[in-house]
Amino acid sequence: MLKRLMFLFAGLLAASASGANDGKAAAPTAGKTEWKEGQHYIVLAKPTPPAAGKVEVTEVFSYACSHCAHFQPYADQLKSKLPKGVTFSYMPVVFNPSWEPMARSFYAAQSLGVLDKTHQAMFDALHRDHKPLRTIEDFAGFYAGFGVDPKNFISTAQSFVVEGNLTQGRERALAYQIESTPTLIVNGKYRLDSASAGGQPQAVELALWLVDKELAAGKKK
Repeated sequence: MLKRLMFLFAGLLAASASGANDGKAAAPTAGKTEWKEGQHYIVLAKPTPPAAGKVEVTEVFSYACSHCAHFQPYADQLKSKLPKGVTFSYMPVVFNPSWEPMARSFYAAQSLGVLDKTHQAMFDALHRDHKPLRTIEDFAGFYAGFGVDPKNFISTAQSFVVEGNLTQGRERALAYQIESTPTLIVNGKYRLDSASAGGQPQAVELALWLVDKELAAGKKK
């Protein structure tokens, strides 16, 4: 009888444990992620760090990239969490000719001082509203909605300065060995993305960890 009662009690405990986890994710393990080089991030073969004493994070992206549009809230989150003195920048990449007008538009908006107002709006226009923005003239019309004179926008997008930005962007994309977007580059030394980090929130966490790593290394010099 005692043996039978013990068996029934064990069965009830098992059923209770099973019911508690039914339809729910397992509880996360305690502690922080142990980030590993080669698994979660790559150390670039030829690092190109910024000026001495500076630490920066760069998002390599394209307005054409739907994944970049989805990552934008996390990019904003990353910017807001960066330690004082650490900078954040965007670098549009051109994987094919249809992406070049978008890169030109980014640099033109940056030069004209409207990027803060238009960056998210451009993602919304392309990926939420599906507006047919393809040519520089199309983009000039879009930025006119933010008070930019279309002729001024076109001349800026085709300027020597923007040409230089595009050339520098191509060189940096090669140095960073960019194969997909969005990709994060920390201090010209580390490369990571959401896939390698394990998700978009994890990419933010990893980037911040690498920033702290660089800041600590700088203090030791």
